Amino acid sequence: MFELTEPIALVAYQAHEPTETVMANRFTNYWDAYFAGRAAPLGHTSADVVHALFYNFADGEVARHIPKVWDSITPDEAITLRQQGCAAAIRRIAGDLLDSPAVTGATELLLRAATSGRTEGRPMYAALTRLPIPGEPVERLWHAANLLREHRGDGHIAALMAEGINGTECHVLLALSMGMPAEKFGRVHHLPSPRLAAVIDGMRDRGLIGQDGWLTDAGKATKERVETLTDQLASPAYDVLTDAEIDDLTTGLQPVSASLAAVGSE
Repeated sequence: MFELTEPIALVAYQAHEPTETVMANRFTNYWDAYFAGRAAPLGHTSADVVHALFYNFADGEVARHIPKVWDSITPDEAITLRQQGCAAAIRRIAGDLLDSPAVTGATELLLRAATSGRTEGRPMYAALTRLPIPGEPVERLWHAANLLREHRGDGHIAALMAEGINGTECHVLLALSMGMPAEKFGRVHHLPSPRLAAVIDGMRDRGLIGQDGWLTDAGKATKERVETLTDQLASPAYDVLTDAEIDDLTTGLQPVSASLAAVGSE
């Protein structure tokens, strides 16, 4: 399900349309648009709260954008513009594939799953569930995928916390699991070298990283437990669907998801 829905949700961060739509005559950089779009369902919430819920930004990064962005756009405007931009990106990439009745049916199944999850302990997902469900078909598809992405994300944070992995360490863990030095990883490479070195040293002291700079067996096992628990916590959202409906959902959306995945949702 993750591999099916992630390419759809990911256009919000990879494709140019959502960013440009939110930025238009309001902002001058990607991150203003990112925080305005993603944090909008939370309303006029403080930077400290957004930092806590997003989990994986370094100290001070959120505060450079929140609450400043609300001087240029309202949360409701950001929600609408982001949604429209995401739908435009999906239409550009998937094209005629979206006209299939199978996609329409699969969208409704995905939306049923996306709105069936429990909200306890899932603040980002809970914030999204208060939004009106779009009427336009492609916007409905993206909205459903985004709900499931944030539902999964809340569970992923819980899994990271259970393993004692903080918001910067999770990027280091991911980078090293991909065979990439943390210093080269996009989400943390910009951090001051002493700060990143301190994070890596702390993980080394806990036995997660070896003297060679790569994950130890304990580090790999930690990463595996995080991913396994994340999957387990995401799974209940689909319990509302029968096995046959899961098959219809998968068959209907697979061509669209594949077309998006092929271009990195860009």
